[in-house]
Amino acid sequence: MSKKKNNKGLVPKLRFPEFRNSGEWKLVPLTNALLSITNGLSIEQINNSAGYKVTRIETISNHFINLDKVGFIITNQNLSQYKLNIGDILFSNINSLEHIGKCAFVDKDYDLYHGMNLLRLVTNEKDNIAKYIYYLLKTSIVNRSIKSRSNKAVNQASINQTELGRTSILLPTKQEQQKIADCLTSLDNLITAETQKLDALKSHKKGLMQNLFPADGETVPKLRFPEFRDSGEWEINKLGDVTKSVSKKNSEGLKLPIYSINNVVGFMPQNEQFEGIDSNDRGYDISLYKIIDKHTFAYNPARINVGSIGYSGELHDIIISSLYVCFKTKNEINDKFLQIFLKTSIFMKSVNNKVEGGIRSYLFYENFSNIQILIPPTIKEQQKIVDCLTSLDDMISSQSHRIETLKAHKKGLMQQLFPSVDEVDE
Repeated sequence: MSKKKNNKGLVPKLRFPEFRNSGEWKLVPLTNALLSITNGLSIEQINNSAGYKVTRIETISNHFINLDKVGFIITNQNLSQYKLNIGDILFSNINSLEHIGKCAFVDKDYDLYHGMNLLRLVTNEKDNIAKYIYYLLKTSIVNRSIKSRSNKAVNQASINQTELGRTSILLPTKQEQQKIADCLTSLDNLITAETQKLDALKSHKKGLMQNLFPADGETVPKLRFPEFRDSGEWEINKLGDVTKSVSKKNSEGLKLPIYSINNVVGFMPQNEQFEGIDSNDRGYDISLYKIIDKHTFAYNPARINVGSIGYSGELHDIIISSLYVCFKTKNEINDKFLQIFLKTSIFMKSVNNKVEGGIRSYLFYENFSNIQILIPPTIKEQQKIVDCLTSLDDMISSQSHRIETLKAHKKGLMQQLFPSVDEVDE
């Protein structure tokens, strides 16, 4: 067990006023705060929704109970001792090292049973608060300690019940534990509420995308702005009719930022996509690469991420692989409208239908440029759709930023509400 180096390690930086004179926290092994640490059912699970719901590793992969990722078992065995109760903590003890120590708190009756490859921790609630123990396990200090003492193998790590129980933790009084748990739970509830708002905004955008653009086989959208309801059908065009192919080689070998393309974010720095390595590090001849200007589209015609499309917008003076095909819009179409249309499910379905070659997949420009697109008859209607969806994107971005700010605030609180065990020898 750990030994104290100095008293500072046993007092948090941030403490609620009523506990500031309550003295040091107690350094004890985790098992002192628990009634039990147990393994789950070892019965083979089935995938169809029959029998008893049981946990699996994926059930807590996002740090909460996800009923969409449970298994099922059929048995005549009495499972009462495996039924999860409110206050139980599920702990990932067999996983990749990165995910060892993930845990979830059972906050309600899920009619769920304890399955394989997760430990169940039951808190001694006479002297401790279960939610406090849950948050304590999620602190970076305790999680690092658990990882450092895990058994490591190829692509997998594990920690057994005994070793987990020996993990050193710091405990204040039960009353102070409750105060900390209440504070962090309140913040978690706020994050959950804001996340639900974000999900609602994303769902609203998805619905708008389905209704502001004509459905497959139709030429008029279900939802149209009042001033354009008598403007007639949308025009059917081939992508190549409203765009033009462009190409500007980096013939002087300029060392400009190197970008790649994927369908999630479009253009992205190559070193971000390939774990800090770009073509300069690989020794590639960047004089063969293409220089990208503002308001340029590019798509990947082959191999990984085939069919992925990016739009540079205001981004310029970057280079991309010569493999990518670049094009710009003509006057008939608003480039931001085209950027949105290229992300519609109808267009992506057409792209997927044009991809050939199986494992070595490819999409020739001739086939790509022949994909049909639908365009409102006036630039004004195109711009109206762009303005509507851009405004919604701004709201989504703002809401995402709010959630990230709350998460950062929580992380800072977690660092200050719990004493640092760096002051303690392992």
